[in-house]
Amino acid sequence: MPEPILDVQDLSYSFKTYGGEVEAVRGVSFNVFPGEVVGIVGESGCGKSVSAQCALRLNPEPPGFRKGGRLLYKGEDVFGKTEREMRDMRGTEIGFVFQDPMTYLNPTMKIGAQVEEVFVGRPGVSRKDAKRRSAEMLRLVGISDVERRSNQYPHELSGGMKQRVMIAMALVGGPSLIIADEPTTSLDVTIEAQILELLDGLRKKLGTSIVIITHDLGVIAKMCDRVYVMYGGKVVESGPVEDIFYRTAHPYTAGLLGSIARLETECADELKAIEGTPPDLFSPPPGCPFAARCDYAMRVCYERPAPGYDLGGGHASSCWLRHEYAAPVELRSPCAPGTVA
Repeated sequence: MPEPILDVQDLSYSFKTYGGEVEAVRGVSFNVFPGEVVGIVGESGCGKSVSAQCALRLNPEPPGFRKGGRLLYKGEDVFGKTEREMRDMRGTEIGFVFQDPMTYLNPTMKIGAQVEEVFVGRPGVSRKDAKRRSAEMLRLVGISDVERRSNQYPHELSGGMKQRVMIAMALVGGPSLIIADEPTTSLDVTIEAQILELLDGLRKKLGTSIVIITHDLGVIAKMCDRVYVMYGGKVVESGPVEDIFYRTAHPYTAGLLGSIARLETECADELKAIEGTPPDLFSPPPGCPFAARCDYAMRVCYERPAPGYDLGGGHASSCWLRHEYAAPVELRSPCAPGTVA
């Protein structure tokens, strides 16, 4: 096995607020290998974006701070780097595609200038080279008439075009890893499909590793090799896409899969919602974060966090139902008939 390009080890990250400490990420571990696409899925507030932004130290500090754990990029500890080293790393080693292009594109700057800005302060890159590489990348992401588009402002582009510009900005520095945070949010289904095909094509052409953060399981199924399911600041299940969808091993994952419509869903069929609310991360529960909403919760689920159970083939689940002494439970995967034992 090659060494992972990104290796997150037992990461805990919190925010100090007037109301107290928010424990946004609690002991999260995941890795990304060269050339693969990894998905991080979960509902809003589960810690997906905070975990990923730690790779470039994009979370504001203060109020944010790391409580523990390590984050290694190509074997080097990101939290041990200086701010100058992080500036050199952003865009050239790791590119980041933010979820709302209108928020992150500067409305007062032309598109071409914003893509070229990635090279500002980079040694050995002239203004002419920056302009040429910017135009090449805009063409690569499917923007036609690059000269005219480069002289336009963000408000003159459609939502899909703006997202393509964000991808161009993330790729123009030639990074080894792209982190795409909800890359298809607020786009219609046609443009969403185009953006996903674009990312997949760029991965195959450039060999770039990709981390996709999303709550959309359709995106996960289409794009990813492996998946990490997060809930309440923790990873509750992880594994290859096939295992997550067809051999579901955590009640929260089953709940996510059961709450979406599928091709065979009839108009009269009711989608099953996950009842209840996410845990309060000002005061996280001592046991499993999903226990209060779980149909299968036992006393131990409320009292102690479940260890990670290795289910084979890279598939793991942090659920007490996997314990050898737990009573058999029919945890049915909505994506496949039968029982997950």
